[in-house]
Amino acid sequence: MHGALADPASPAIEVRGLRKLYGEKAAVDGLDLTVPRGCFYGFLGPNGAGKTTTIRMLIGLARPTAGEIRLLGLPMPERALDIKRRIGLVPEESLLFERLTGAEFLQFAGRMYGLDRATAASRAAELLEFFRLNDSPRKLIAEYSKGMRKRLMMAAALIHRPELFLLDEPFEGVDAVGARIMKDLLLDQVRRGATVFLTSHVLEVVERLCDRVAILNQGRIVLEAAVSDLHSAAETLEDAFVRLVGAGQGLEKPDWL
Repeated sequence: MHGALADPASPAIEVRGLRKLYGEKAAVDGLDLTVPRGCFYGFLGPNGAGKTTTIRMLIGLARPTAGEIRLLGLPMPERALDIKRRIGLVPEESLLFERLTGAEFLQFAGRMYGLDRATAASRAAELLEFFRLNDSPRKLIAEYSKGMRKRLMMAAALIHRPELFLLDEPFEGVDAVGARIMKDLLLDQVRRGATVFLTSHVLEVVERLCDRVAILNQGRIVLEAAVSDLHSAAETLEDAFVRLVGAGQGLEKPDWL
């Protein structure tokens, strides 16, 4: 129940000693992470670094091999239902019911989050208009483009006004106008006190949006810093990323290039 809440001063995300093994390989290897409330936090790393696995553990889709997770002051998975009522999720993969229309899906999402029927329908209509998805109200999600699907997932993540957003590559496949709508809205959510935890391969976007970043490599954090501290060190986020994950080291360009 919403009444059994933890200390509102607790971090939005607190992870200690988090590990996830697949066979003998550690996808996440002893992760310690604290994300304060009201923060726009970038969680970065090369392909296979463990970013998506971490998010899957945060939301309870993957069971940790070891470690502790607390979201909004509540332990996961012990308080999973209470936590899920208070978070908004945009996963990397599409988790949509393709035989529904956008309006039907958003109303379903709103009802799942505990909204009454009238409120869910009203908010669904407003979100479809805001995200420019209301031009073809009878169109099934199966007919949506990748960018339209991402915008619909963002709308579903917003419908219950969550306190914490977990976003895995939310701008992938979204056109410039749609991405701008999403970025501005997320910044507005942070200004009202929500927390955004974002993975993205587009470092320029992360650098412009985020207050703090962590860089993950081979399941371990190799850098955690305020973006402003990187600037004061005369290093861009891209410079730090390439230096820390070793991109390009030991590679020789073919002579003909």
